[in-house]
Amino acid sequence: MSALTPTGDHVDAVVVGSGPNGLAAAITLARAGKRVRVLEAEPTIGGGCRSAELTLPGFIHDSCSAIHALVAASPFFRTVPLTDFGVEWIEPPIALAHPFDDGTAAILTRSIDETAGSLGPDGAAYRALLEPIVKDGVILLDQFLGPFSVPRHPVALARFGLSAIRSATGLSTATFAGPRAASMFAGIAAHSMLRLDQPASAAFGLVLGLLGHLTGWPFPKSGSQKIIDAMAAYLASLGGAIETGVRVTSLAQTGDAPAVLFDLTPRQVLAIAGDALPSHYRWQLGRYRYGAGVFKVDWALKGPVPWTAEACHSAGTLHLGGTIEEIAASERAVLGGRHPDRPFIIAAQQSRFDPTRAPAGHQTFWGYCHVPAGSIVDMTALIEAQVERFAPGFRDLIIARSTMGPAEMERHNANYIGGDINAGLQDLRQLFARPVPRRDPYATPNRRLFLCSAATPPGGGVHGMGGYYGAKSALRRAPFT
Repeated sequence: MSALTPTGDHVDAVVVGSGPNGLAAAITLARAGKRVRVLEAEPTIGGGCRSAELTLPGFIHDSCSAIHALVAASPFFRTVPLTDFGVEWIEPPIALAHPFDDGTAAILTRSIDETAGSLGPDGAAYRALLEPIVKDGVILLDQFLGPFSVPRHPVALARFGLSAIRSATGLSTATFAGPRAASMFAGIAAHSMLRLDQPASAAFGLVLGLLGHLTGWPFPKSGSQKIIDAMAAYLASLGGAIETGVRVTSLAQTGDAPAVLFDLTPRQVLAIAGDALPSHYRWQLGRYRYGAGVFKVDWALKGPVPWTAEACHSAGTLHLGGTIEEIAASERAVLGGRHPDRPFIIAAQQSRFDPTRAPAGHQTFWGYCHVPAGSIVDMTALIEAQVERFAPGFRDLIIARSTMGPAEMERHNANYIGGDINAGLQDLRQLFARPVPRRDPYATPNRRLFLCSAATPPGGGVHGMGGYYGAKSALRRAPFT
């Protein structure tokens, strides 16, 4: 399809990119009565939230994002009728299982008591840490899922902040006496793609733990693509339009729309619209930092993964890394530009609970590890060794696999610079002040141009809040007639 031209159909806003944030921006604008068009470079919409038969016909794999703890917690998604447009949610009995070499596993479920019961002598300490956070959960999530602002509930935020500002290893050492709780918490915190001794890495463990207790870690039946398809159908019902196969390389392709919103990272925005931005802002965008990459494997299996720990069979998500020391060493190596011998693996087994994902009697399995940005090292054997460690006989079940290293991830989704699935480093400096420190991080100095990707607050994840706030900024500032 061809892009808009200056003489083409007039729209009020053009959104470049159709990931969850781009579609959230388009929906927010359309609900405000604006005529919106989304331009997507790839033939399939969705960005990092797509599904495809990556291995064999009939095996549906999530290309990147797979488990969606943030959708239920997102203030934006609370207003989107996903179920009316075909999304069916599946919540496994156990959100997360973290197996150990002794054949047992720590677990995360909706129940704090059940979770604490899997943590041995540190159950009480875990309960004392998480119960106050879960009690304030809705307040905290509404504060975190957006740009930095004056807290409406300062006491709750301060109580959380005293723990969240710490490193994951520091908080674990101070809180837990044994290995089980510390190791499970380290695995959850490692979603940050930071070193676990970095300040604020604990925040990721606390927030994802909170989500496990408050909303669970669910996923949509038949693949993550269902979320995107529902968003697109809802946008169409509001009068919005989407064009695929349109790679925007120049602002001229956006026609005379009063507002252009980029569901892109700073590097891409500079390539498209740099000449329309002042030099100081271009310099700031140019200093934006990207994080580590990922190496991902999707498997087609002839049977379920043969976990040693019984709890793993009931878990949607698995963290495969053993002890806190092993996990911390793996993440430290990656951020130091090295490839760990025993990489920490984040894995998901959706087909155990969703038979639409694979032919009868078969299963899909999904897993990735962190690697240095731009890595060209094939991590398949090391990843499969970690799975085999906790599920002897796993390799014998493999009938096909698909691998994607950082370069393939970036080709799949241009926002994944160097394989960075968070669209930018999420350390203390870039957690809220992303991509640059501004009162309104979604607005550029050009009144017509706005940012709405995961490179804006609140960062990575399928929550749509970057798109929602980007659209709200455009509604306030763009020169609509």
